[in-house]
Amino acid sequence: MRSDAQLRSDVQAELDWDAAIKSTQIGVVAADGVVTLTGHVASHAEKYAAEAAARRVKGVKALAVEITVKLPSSDTRADADIAMAAERGLEWSSLVPAGKIKPMVENGWITLHGEVEWEYERRAAERAVRTLMGVTGVTNEIRIIPKVKAVDIEKRLHDALSRQADREAGHIQVTVNGDEVRLKGKVHSWAEFDAVNGAAWSAPGVSVVLNDLTIE
Repeated sequence: MRSDAQLRSDVQAELDWDAAIKSTQIGVVAADGVVTLTGHVASHAEKYAAEAAARRVKGVKALAVEITVKLPSSDTRADADIAMAAERGLEWSSLVPAGKIKPMVENGWITLHGEVEWEYERRAAERAVRTLMGVTGVTNEIRIIPKVKAVDIEKRLHDALSRQADREAGHIQVTVNGDEVRLKGKVHSWAEFDAVNGAAWSAPGVSVVLNDLTIE
């Protein structure tokens, strides 16, 4: 098991290695496998990149992001301009259903509203707007409303876990209640956590995933 000092060093090295992270003002604190990122960056995209970099590091059990976005004056945009850019970004994404998502912008912070059938569409909408200039944050309130409820969600999900996360499939408890899936068990890394979570969201008919997995 990595010491807190080693974990902090590994996370800092990953931040330094990622070309998308230009800020030298990001602090890293590690305690019992829980990593906290502090400081400030120049864009929401950079903040997201820092979070993703920390999640890639082996030994990170949980992550707290306390990074603030401080836009350079040259990158500041009016909310109306950001909203227009967000609408165009959503329209140009081939993965986002046309006319289903409405962005709202306040002080540079985008909130996405609407309904889609799949989790990948929900995530695609967020990806389409989070790198826009002038954005200080994104809240994704898009709801998943599947057209068809699959009656065999649990079986399909177990099959998917066996294909996509075979190492962990036998250690994960899956409970299905209607279109809601709850995951319990232990995994060994964020990559395995994401693989199991992704398999659950990809199951036909799933609109809610309650992920109680822990990382050892």
